[in-house]
Amino acid sequence: MLVEEQIWPAVAKINRFLHILGRRADGYHELQTVFQFIDLADQLRFSPRNDQAIELHGHTGDWPAEQDLVVRAARLLRQQSDYQRGVDIHIRKQIPAGGGLGGGSSDAATTLVALNRLWDLDWSIPRLSELGNSLGADVPVFIYGQAAWAEGTGNRLQPLELDCPWCLLVIPDVQVSTAAVFSAPELTRNTTPIRIADFEQGHGHNDCEVVVTQRYPEVASALGRLRDLTSDMDSVRSVMMSGTGASVFALFNDRASACTIQQQLPGNWRSHVIRTMNRSPLLECLGNSTGKAD
Repeated sequence: MLVEEQIWPAVAKINRFLHILGRRADGYHELQTVFQFIDLADQLRFSPRNDQAIELHGHTGDWPAEQDLVVRAARLLRQQSDYQRGVDIHIRKQIPAGGGLGGGSSDAATTLVALNRLWDLDWSIPRLSELGNSLGADVPVFIYGQAAWAEGTGNRLQPLELDCPWCLLVIPDVQVSTAAVFSAPELTRNTTPIRIADFEQGHGHNDCEVVVTQRYPEVASALGRLRDLTSDMDSVRSVMMSGTGASVFALFNDRASACTIQQQLPGNWRSHVIRTMNRSPLLECLGNSTGKAD
C-alpha cells in the first residue's frame, strides 16, 4: 500500500519523427513515430477517500475538471475493477496543454498506474495499457515507461534503446488542437513506411509540421529560428516539431551547444535545456512493475 504523500511523476515526451501513413475506416490514422521522454514532468498525489467521490485539485485547463483525462482515467479504472471508494487527486502542472508533449496522456497513465497500486488491484501492465488506449493513443507508451517505436494509432509499441541527446525545447504561447490537425484536409496521409534502421540512419520528419506552421505563425517562427540558428552546427542532431505541436525542439550532442542556442532566442520565449530519457521516472516509483506479468 502506498503512503498518501508519495509524489508520482507524469513525464513529457517528444516525437523524434511522425509519419502519417493513411486514414483508417474508423477515422483514426495509421502512423509511425518514435517516442522518447524528456526531463519535464507534472506531479500527482493521490489520497484515498472513504466515499466514492473522485476529486481533482489543481486543475488548470480551460475545460471542466470532470472532463479531464485524469478524472476520466480514475473513473474508468474504478468502473472496470469494481472498486468501491474514491480518491483525491492533486496535480501540479508543468507540461503545457496543447504542446505536443503528451501531458494529458501522461497524467492519465500515471493515474492508472498509481491507482492500480493504491487500490491493490494488481492489474498487469498490458491490461492497464489496453484500458489506457481507450482514453488516448499516447497513453500506453507512458504506462510502459520505455522509449519506443510506435505504429498503428501509436499503440503498437516496440521498446528502443536510443541515444539520449540534450534537448532545447521551445514552447510557443499557443495551444494546438490535435483533433483539428488530424482532420485538416491538407494533412499528408500517404507517407511511405520506413524501418527502424532508416530512422537510425537519420531518416524521418513530422508530417504535421506543414499544417501547424501554416495555421500558427508562432510555431513557424520558433521552428524557423531554431533551424536558422543551428544550420551550420555539427553538434545539432535534428530540429523538429513534437507531435501535433505547438512545441518544437532541437537535439544536440552536448549541453553547451544547446545552451548557446538558447541564449540567442528572444527573451520572452519559453524554453528549456533538458535531457532526453529512455526510461520514465514513473517506473522508479513502482520498483519496475505495476503488477503481475501476463
